[in-house]
Amino acid sequence: MMKGKRIILAALLMLTTVGTWAQEELLKYGDFESWVTRTIKESGIIGGKTKKLVEVGPTMNYTPKEYVNQGGSPWGTSNVYAHVKGISKTNTSVYKDTHNGGTCIKLQTHVEGVKVLKMININVIAAGSLFLGNMVEPITSASNPMRYLNPGIPMTRRPKALKIDYKIHLSDSANYRMTGFGGKKVMLYKDYPDIQLLLQKRWEDEEGNIHALRVGTMIHRFFKSTNGWQEGKTFQIHYGDITHESFYRNWMGLVTGESSFYATNSKGKQVKIIEEGWADANEQPTHIILKFNSSCCGAFIGAPGNTFWLDNVKLVY
Repeated sequence: MMKGKRIILAALLMLTTVGTWAQEELLKYGDFESWVTRTIKESGIIGGKTKKLVEVGPTMNYTPKEYVNQGGSPWGTSNVYAHVKGISKTNTSVYKDTHNGGTCIKLQTHVEGVKVLKMININVIAAGSLFLGNMVEPITSASNPMRYLNPGIPMTRRPKALKIDYKIHLSDSANYRMTGFGGKKVMLYKDYPDIQLLLQKRWEDEEGNIHALRVGTMIHRFFKSTNGWQEGKTFQIHYGDITHESFYRNWMGLVTGESSFYATNSKGKQVKIIEEGWADANEQPTHIILKFNSSCCGAFIGAPGNTFWLDNVKLVY
């Protein structure tokens, strides 16, 4: 009997320890139960339709065309307003959907088309993205669209994992590159939804350039559809240089070149974040990048129909 009691006591102590370690923090508006609704009228030359876009934030209607995060919401999306050469246009690739009697967010890759004067068709691939940060609107050019995306918010804590509810649907479509010019090109590699979570230690030099060391990494690609919702799944964050770990893949490496993320520097200018290397495993971060994507291949590339549903976004400590 004494031996049995000791086993039970050890198990209870273990549960207590685990419970203390596994503290969960729901990110603000990360239950996706409230939404900002935007109403934007597009230019008459492309049809003059009135479009409804949603953003993650407090329940409200938002009438200005250029969106600024509301109610302290940390979330930006790829639902955007563009104003190029006098023409107003929107893109919608992020939607409100239902989950467990409430609402969730749906990210979907699709072909965004526009017909100019009912004659000229322009089509681009647009992926659905949700990220911590904000979009700099209006979009004024189709070249280098990443510079309008400002992912990342201050973060000095060191979470151990990301926890989410999610559902994945992989399309049967080929992976296309469609920029609106030159038709569509079939890519020779597959497209998948993914999650990018990067913890960085950033600093700015005298010229306004933003530099960073990679402190923590969790990048996950979804290689198959799920059988319904996956509830409360965790994804571990790894600290320090992970290039020699068995799970490491080249798409988990430092983000450089055309793939670089951007941030607003102290002068109010959008500049590349220059990831210079790997931080020590016990380093304290200054920022977190957390980005969910229905396509992983970059701007204007993706498989139409790829869909990523998401709910209850938490960090685990």
